[in-house]
Amino acid sequence: MTPAPLRGARAAFVFLTRLPLGGFPYSDADWRWASAFFPFVGLALGLLAAGVHALLAPYGALVAAAFAIAAIILVTGAFHEDGLADSADALGGGLEPRERVLEILKDSRLGTYGTTALLLSILFRVVILAELFGGEVVSSRLFPELALTDAGWALVCAHVLARVGPVSLMATLPYATSDEHSKSRHLLGTTWRQAVCAGLWGAAVLAIAPVSSVGVLAITASLAVFTSWFGRRCLARVDGITGDFLGALEQAGEVVVLLVLLIVAHHG
Repeated sequence: MTPAPLRGARAAFVFLTRLPLGGFPYSDADWRWASAFFPFVGLALGLLAAGVHALLAPYGALVAAAFAIAAIILVTGAFHEDGLADSADALGGGLEPRERVLEILKDSRLGTYGTTALLLSILFRVVILAELFGGEVVSSRLFPELALTDAGWALVCAHVLARVGPVSLMATLPYATSDEHSKSRHLLGTTWRQAVCAGLWGAAVLAIAPVSSVGVLAITASLAVFTSWFGRRCLARVDGITGDFLGALEQAGEVVVLLVLLIVAHHG
């Protein structure tokens, strides 16, 4: 029988993407370990986006960036974008009571806040990637043969690191609802073990990526501060996290990583 951690890796791809990997049924232990591999899924997605970007780079920075983002949205079925839009609608209307916030999260209709957040998320990522685009190929510090463009490395870092924060909140904060129809109900058993494993994926990528020590520190600190603030915000509004909130955090995390990389690049 395949160990739960290895089954969890497969379950992570099934949960976060539309790839037809099968493997059902998954046990509770399999799903519990799935969250530990969320950054690994991000690594695969980042490499896919980097490949699309490199393929279309000769046709312009904006074209390459837009299609790289579109490729990820297609493979994931806009999974995280949906969470961002729902969260923005739920949290954007001021101090709504807890019950109203949860009600809005379950509403499939897209409101003004959700539409705006979704458009800004895509716009920020495309524009920042376009600004990061450089024709030169850079190698990793530990594996010189692993060569990607600047934008390619930015995509890999963003997709891996943005998935570490949500796992840490899953391990430390309560789930706000016991809804059996929730998309994240299978992952409620996430513990510090899965959070540490997810963090190690992020550390590994930062170790091989051609990012300066200042950049590593800036990215780590920015994500830690933002994740902590977001977690407190979730606790204050609904007494915990939801799957939509985690998706929103992932999307915001991508923007944070890309923005920090852009700032570091501009300041040498």
